[in-house]
This record gives sequence, C-alpha cells and structure tokens, in this order.
Amino acid sequence: MTRTFEAAVLRTYEGRFSLEEVNLIEGPADGEVLVRIAGCGMCRTDLAVRHSAGRTPLPAVLGHEGAGVVTEVGGPHTGLSPGDHVVLSFDSCGRCRNCVRAAPAYCDSFASLNLFGGREEDGARFTAFDGAALAPRWFGQSSFAEYAVVRARNAVRVDPALPLELLGPLGCGFLTGAGAVLNSFAAGPGDTVAVFGTGAVGLAAVMAAAAAGAVVVAVDRHPERLALAERFHAVPVHSASAGLDERIRRLTDGGAQFALDTTGSARLINDALRALRPTGRLGLVARLHSPLALQPGTLDRGRRISHICEGDAVPALLIPRLTALWQAGRFPFDQLIRTYPLADIDEAERDCDAGRVVKPVLIPEGTGR
Repeated sequence: MTRTFEAAVLRTYEGRFSLEEVNLIEGPADGEVLVRIAGCGMCRTDLAVRHSAGRTPLPAVLGHEGAGVVTEVGGPHTGLSPGDHVVLSFDSCGRCRNCVRAAPAYCDSFASLNLFGGREEDGARFTAFDGAALAPRWFGQSSFAEYAVVRARNAVRVDPALPLELLGPLGCGFLTGAGAVLNSFAAGPGDTVAVFGTGAVGLAAVMAAAAAGAVVVAVDRHPERLALAERFHAVPVHSASAGLDERIRRLTDGGAQFALDTTGSARLINDALRALRPTGRLGLVARLHSPLALQPGTLDRGRRISHICEGDAVPALLIPRLTALWQAGRFPFDQLIRTYPLADIDEAERDCDAGRVVKPVLIPEGTGR
C-alpha cells in the first residue's frame, strides 16, 4: 500500500527546501517501524549537505532528530508496538565488530548508512509527487516529514508523559554533547570540564557536566550564548580573552581534566590543550576542514586528543538517562528549543545559520494519508 504524506524536499545543494507530497511505496519491512513524526530537530549536519561536494545524493528528505508515535510495525520482533512514543537516532548495521561491542557510533558502515547514500534496498521505496526517486533515508530517518520509516534498533521508546515534539534532538545533537561528558569523559563530582563553543552540542555538554557535579567553564564569542551557559551553572569566558588558556587553568585550579571543542577552530583547539592539566583529555566533535597544526608542548605530560562521534552513545541507554535528568530538572534541554511549523523550514534554517536560535525543532502540521 502506498502512503502519501508531506515532507520537506531538498532538490539542489543551493536551493531552498520545498514542501511536497511524497510517496512511501511499501510499509515497514521486517525489523522496521513506521513513525508519525511529532517534531524533528534541525542539526547543522543537515545543513552541511549543501557543502558535501555532491557526496550526499539529492533530491532527498533530510532530518535526523525525529521523535514521534509508532503507527505500524514490520514483523513480530521489533520490540515496539503501535502507540509507542519513540526518539529516533542514527543508523548502524548491528553486525560489525564495533556494533557488537556496543559502539554503534563507530559502525564500519556509519558514513555510508547515515551520510552518503543509506541502505541500497531503500532506494526504490520513496518517490516524489511526480514519481521521481528520492534518495534513500538520511541517517536512517528522513524525518523532515509527517512520517518516517526507521529500523527498530534506531527507535528508543520513551515515557508518553514527556513532551514528545521536543525530544528529537536527544537522538543526535544533545546526545552528542551530553554523551561526550557522561560517556567519553565519565565526568563526575570534583572533575573540571571546559566546553569550547556553546551551540546546541556545547550547551548540552555544559548541562550534562553540571548535572554530573563537575565544575564547568564555557568558552564562546557570543555574549548571549555565554549568558545561557552561565544560567546552566557554567563559568563564562569570552573566547577573545587574553591568555585564554591561563585563565581557564586559574578557574579550574591548575587546569581542566576534560575539554570539549565544538568549534573546529585550530586556535581554540590549541588553547584547549594548553588549558588541560597533565593526563587531561580533549574531545573534538566538529569536523575539521583543514590540517590541524598543534603547537609545541600541547600534548606533553600525558595530554590526549581524540574525535568523539555521537557522544560514544548507545542511544537506547543514554536517551532514557537524559530524559530522567530532564524530569529531575537537571538537564533543561527544552530551554534551547524554538519550534517552527515544517512549512517554515527555510526560516528555521536562516535563524539557525544566523545564530538566532540554538536548536530549531520542526513540527509537521498534517497527518498524511
């Protein structure tokens, strides 16, 4: 049975999104579920498609921070039922060594499944209103839409009492920042964490570090973002401050044990390394677009640097932890969100690019058919 519903389609890398009717040629296959989307966060990874040098196929329905209600299940072994509220996260194969070892963010097929083509079997299942094929599912979701078909392993059941339309960013952006602190660093009381860049990922890291009992320093160039970080119990520091690394060392009694860079700035990465205490660790989450030159001495005395993907998270474990922290008033991610109707996706993109909003969340208005 073909299902027709509304989705935001990106047809060219330079063009605007267009709200169109799209077709799902068949329902959920074995191990999949059909989800009616309640809300989907807009992530900078969605917008980076415009600069992917053609590696991400178009036309496509983007969106990979979806949350919604299961309406159909494929097969008896999904572990989900119609009516379940779910948060959707990234795709992974479930079979490679890293997936088996509970590290799905480092799946051997992560790039191909999520960024550069999706699963080949999905290619003929999604068509535009004119019958033309759409690219396979983006991040296993394509959730800038009224409905999404996802593999059940990527859908995490949540408490139906939670504000479902706001939960989608817990599947990627907020998961990445909070996971870096709680999983990668395992930060706790008495630890010190410096967060460079206070966008959605950075502020999630700030909130998670504060919830873990760590001392947090937040670095940014935008006063309004620093004010947000201070609201979430971080010490704010302007990134243009003279002697930035020395100031952080003073604020953290000799240096931070952990630092997280969300900016990709070589200058700030070097400052972050110099701000670490011996044996400290710096995690990078932003993609670097040029060679990174480290200044002499930055890795002395056991300091380490590594890239962190998706907060080293198993979504089925971390998402419930984050919602429990929210219910306890210790992870107020909802304060970072502004909602937009899906029809206003271009406005949401402009506001995101201009820094007028930390995390846009798009709300589909129809119900499909």
